[in-house]
Amino acid sequence: MEGMKTPQDIINFIKKEQVKVIDFRFMDFPGLWQHFSVPDKEVDENTFEQGLGFDGSSIRGWQAINESDMLVKPQPDTAFIDPFFEHKTLVMICNICDPVTGEDYTRDPRNIARKAENYLKSTGIADIAYFGPEAEFFVFDDIRFDQNEHEGYYHIDSIEGRWNSGRNENANLGYKPRYKEGYFPVPPTDSMQDLRSEMMLVMEEVGVDIECQHHEVATGGQSEIDMRFAPLVQMADNLLKYKYVIKNVARKYNKTVTFMPKPLFNDNGSGMHIHISLWKSGKNLFAGDGYGGLSETAMYAIGGILKHAPALLGITNPTTNSYKRLVPGFEAPVNLALSVRNRSAAIRIPMYFTSAKAKRFEFRCPDPSCNPYLAFSAMTMAVIDGILNKIDPGEPLDKNIYDLPPEELARVPKTPASLKEALAALEQDHAFLLKGDVFTEDVIETWIKYKTVNEVEALALRPHPWEFALYYDI
Repeated sequence: MEGMKTPQDIINFIKKEQVKVIDFRFMDFPGLWQHFSVPDKEVDENTFEQGLGFDGSSIRGWQAINESDMLVKPQPDTAFIDPFFEHKTLVMICNICDPVTGEDYTRDPRNIARKAENYLKSTGIADIAYFGPEAEFFVFDDIRFDQNEHEGYYHIDSIEGRWNSGRNENANLGYKPRYKEGYFPVPPTDSMQDLRSEMMLVMEEVGVDIECQHHEVATGGQSEIDMRFAPLVQMADNLLKYKYVIKNVARKYNKTVTFMPKPLFNDNGSGMHIHISLWKSGKNLFAGDGYGGLSETAMYAIGGILKHAPALLGITNPTTNSYKRLVPGFEAPVNLALSVRNRSAAIRIPMYFTSAKAKRFEFRCPDPSCNPYLAFSAMTMAVIDGILNKIDPGEPLDKNIYDLPPEELARVPKTPASLKEALAALEQDHAFLLKGDVFTEDVIETWIKYKTVNEVEALALRPHPWEFALYYDI
């Protein structure tokens, strides 16, 4: 919604468009959108200054019960009309504040992203960091899962699933993408063109610029819709709209979407390659005449990402399932090196963009399970560290990784093999994140503790179904 910049703009819009409900949205610590709603009469200009109170102790990773009160402060420039609710509802994304001190809450992920943008400007390196994430996802028809004291299972189904090629469907028409061959087939093999187009058009309605949509490599409905690049905080906001729209359009057709990185065994997982470039005074700082058409600044930025990659993955790949995607053999970027072509390299320089304005690099390790505010902020801090300290990214990895002799392959650093390893790397290497008070020790400590207790240790406690196949007859 263009032109919505002030509280008065919002008040005028509510009256003019007869908006009945105002919905306030914010991000919890691990990375899910939260919300609550009020009738239109409860919102005036004071709402934007004073905020509205809520219980922060009920939000994952936030306040203790004895200091639970928090405030949401809606941001007028984020407003949009929700396309799914029956009653006309205006949504605004909020910042979180402490009601006693009035200060921005340090564990609010959006606050961390705002601080990252401000720190970048304060260094004098650049005015703006542009991000372009390519989030992949699966569209399924059915998902069932449970684990308790006597059973543990999941069951996935999709009309597109290759595993259903022999199912009696009265009638089975047979157009189901082969494993690892779902990239770009036309209908009827691609059965989701209209669904993705509706997702794309609804996103355009709520202010997210879309560049393209297509089927992805895996069978079973893997898809991708690409957004046009935007500044850090705006892109993180957009990615939340992206997930929200995709899930709700799918639900309208009785389908379900997951951004889980590796839901299918033995087929490609869902990544989120993130394109990044820095700009100053309207000039792309990453354009140059070096390797891949990049500047020296860009190479130092890549050096920062590669140096801190194991720690970054504790934030950009924050689930135990993330590391079932980061394995060789599925175009997974497991090698901590740069390349213009090699898709197994963590950093790739796209070569189909020749103009100086389009020059950037992509960090291929992240996946869409991440909290985008934290992921983009951590990447920005690594880039800044690389540039300030002139970190050498090393030699490009342009050979076919599978043709390298073992001794040469052994010299290429690899991504962590588990969330536990990535969190250990983050614990050892996070000083670069603390610069400018962007992240705080409390944020890092809380993140590692939350992930360790609720995910790493929780998974380690539970028998895995495949363990029965391996060990039951011992």
